[in-house]
Amino acid sequence: MTVLKRYVLRLFMSIKYITANVVDRNNGRIVTTASTVEHSIKNSLECGRTCNAKAAAIVGEVLAMRLKVEGLQDGQGRGIHADIKKEIEKKGFKSRTKVWAVINSLRNNGVTLILDDDDDDDDDEYRDRSFEGHR
Repeated sequence: MTVLKRYVLRLFMSIKYITANVVDRNNGRIVTTASTVEHSIKNSLECGRTCNAKAAAIVGEVLAMRLKVEGLQDGQGRGIHADIKKEIEKKGFKSRTKVWAVINSLRNNGVTLILDDDDDDDDDEYRDRSFEGHR
């Protein structure tokens, strides 16, 4: 069985931390991950600022580097899928800047992302204006 959306981006946000995983849907395995829980990322942030848009952008950048090391920045030709609307609805509307920070950071670092809600016209209500120029 071949899954068209083989690699999927999953975001987890708590009050203190941000974690981004890329999951292989064929076997349910996490291919790579990045989180503000990691000492290398946490130490590069301002004291106590592990769950803001800047931290989210750093998580996206580290995840992009790790995907490149694995040779998966293009999802083996099929891209890495992300359902932005679903992620924002799960995290809450106030977290949209953090979600977009991760997405834009991945895009800016050469990861091929396929946004599953790209064809929706109401996507603009979820996008934070400060990240519009980074696509």
